[in-house]
Amino acid sequence: MRSLWFRGGRGRGGNNGYLQIIMLVVGILLAILAPLFARLLQMSISRQREYLADATAVRLTRNPKGLADALAKISGDNEVLEVANRATAHLYIANPIKKFEKRAKGLLSTHPPIEERIQILRGMETGGVTETTG
Repeated sequence: MRSLWFRGGRGRGGNNGYLQIIMLVVGILLAILAPLFARLLQMSISRQREYLADATAVRLTRNPKGLADALAKISGDNEVLEVANRATAHLYIANPIKKFEKRAKGLLSTHPPIEERIQILRGMETGGVTETTG
């Protein structure tokens, strides 16, 4: 995009006007879409890390019931943390921004649904580990 801008639409040895317009449009589309795709990828990886952290915690503690109960207790807290923001939300066990969690289900949430995590832990307790699609 910068070369098109600084060259002022002048090509070398011929008229490449159509090619330059196409490259400019493609460049603008990529500049718009790349941050959106990067954000979706970041949220997907964050959700997968939550599931992996739960599985690792069960492996270390050998107590899926206790972990499921702890998640249920954490999710039952209605208080919004004053110091939490979108930049630090991924560092918490459950999404600390309660209002955002209620609005952003599924694809736009950095955390998987806590009810689903509890259900998976309860499945581990009985020996029937369920798969998640994340």
